[in-house]
Amino acid sequence: MFDLKLSDVVLHRLPDQLCPDLRLVFVGTAASTRSAEFGHYYAHPGNRFWRAIHEAGVTPRRYLPGEFASLLDLGIGFTDLSKTGAGMDHQIAAETIDVPGFRAKMETYRPRTIAFTSKKAASLFYGRPSSGIALGRQPRDEGLPEIFVLPSPSGAASGHWTLEPWRELAAWIAALDAQRPQTSS
Repeated sequence: MFDLKLSDVVLHRLPDQLCPDLRLVFVGTAASTRSAEFGHYYAHPGNRFWRAIHEAGVTPRRYLPGEFASLLDLGIGFTDLSKTGAGMDHQIAAETIDVPGFRAKMETYRPRTIAFTSKKAASLFYGRPSSGIALGRQPRDEGLPEIFVLPSPSGAASGHWTLEPWRELAAWIAALDAQRPQTSS
């Protein structure tokens, strides 16, 4: 008989929610302990993610963490730089961060926009300290889609919270959508 303990569940990664030509992919450092436990992105009740994407205008309504897979229907995907680590950013083992694997996923799926949901995730991707990374849209890097860095929606990062970069992202996505040719059915 197989005995599954909570500690085993916490170590399981969240599945990527990726497919070709997404409008937007949200990228975190790793699943929080609660997200890993429940199998839902941004699952902690104190996390502002779901409220922020609705209030900023990224989604037409406020979704619940358990509905994350349905955002694929809106052209929105999810992944993390560490697919095996779980916990707060400072608890994630450096050897579980897989920037080359993340880059390969982005080359495979080619989303139109990437949004890092913390300066920490962006700093790991860019290989430089968080202090040197500004919030909002980043300078264009050939070969990559547009990149935004958002303030962490984690309740633990309350002192640095602002919705403005999330609104900037929503405006960018709306502008991209307006430029895209409409298909008739």
